[in-house]
Amino acid sequence: MRRTAFAAVADTAAVLAFAASGRRTHSGGAEVVGLLATAGPFLVALAAGWAVARAWRSAATLRTGLIVWPVTVAGGLALRAAFTGRLPLSFALVVAVVLGILLLGWRGLAGLAEGYRRTPR
Repeated sequence: MRRTAFAAVADTAAVLAFAASGRRTHSGGAEVVGLLATAGPFLVALAAGWAVARAWRSAATLRTGLIVWPVTVAGGLALRAAFTGRLPLSFALVVAVVLGILLLGWRGLAGLAEGYRRTPR
């Protein structure tokens, strides 16, 4: 249960960090409502990714991340395009790369740490 909660917080933080960075880079400001509006489509898609991957079973594994990541990207981009009426290719590429690094990166580090803890001393 603890690992699942940690994974949910880590994934949510990754999406929020991406949205905050994008807003800061493009002069969007740091207000909470704007941040949630930017992150909203990707948070909804993240929840869908968790459902598709059944992430609660093994949330911190790369295998789970390899399902959560593309569902979050595709779903978030689709929802954002539905609300904004546009989807620049450059934005889609940045979303895919950055969320891949964030959603898979922490899982990779967690896997390394787990392996390190299991190594006999």
